[in-house]
Amino acid sequence: MGKADMTIPESPPGIPPAGLDRIALLRPLSPDQRAAVARQCRWRRFAPDEQLIDHWADTRDAAFVVEGRVRVLSHSAGGREISFSDVEAGELVGEMSALDGRPRSASVVALGEGALIAFLPARPFQHLVATHPDLAMAMMLRLCDKLRGATDRIIELSTLGANNRVHAELLRLAKRGSRQGACALITPIPVHSDIAARVSTTRETVARVLSDLTRDGLLERRPDALVVRDLSRLEMMVEDVRGGA
Repeated sequence: MGKADMTIPESPPGIPPAGLDRIALLRPLSPDQRAAVARQCRWRRFAPDEQLIDHWADTRDAAFVVEGRVRVLSHSAGGREISFSDVEAGELVGEMSALDGRPRSASVVALGEGALIAFLPARPFQHLVATHPDLAMAMMLRLCDKLRGATDRIIELSTLGANNRVHAELLRLAKRGSRQGACALITPIPVHSDIAARVSTTRETVARVLSDLTRDGLLERRPDALVVRDLSRLEMMVEDVRGGA
């Protein structure tokens, strides 16, 4: 961004002091540049379960998750929820429509205690990506990671049984959690119905699989975390069935 950015009006009320400083994609920008982007955004706080992006809508804004968590999801013709991913503060959703101009590919709802979202219109978002090579590379790597994750899920849905899909999802959650030696801590504790929605099975199946893993000593439920007591063992369980699928 050049000198013209400095003519953007002062930040409207409601922008937190840190602004967009926690957004990983914007780290290549200077603090002044991030502040300028923040002033171009429409800021809104969403209540728990409130929808911020509607599947098939024609909106084009990119949405920075400044505070809280959101879930990317869709619904089957019968109304069953299909959950794709939970997105933490510091991340971004809605970038595909902002880049290609096509309708939204999924819905997004706020989780937990709600979320603070900064919506950046498509045109300034495209300009941002086009004029900052480091940011553009970060965007491409992010999209590559999403595509690889989607490929893994398609393979799992096509080749693995429900029990093994639950194992694979548990492994994904554990790898994103904190480590304590051989253990991995998953926080917040995942809800059975949420796991079921991500791996296309029933809540009862998830409960049974987690109960079996607990009985085998691989899983432990604490008041504030779900603990995988041997991450390497869980990895081997998942890789064994993937290799034999």
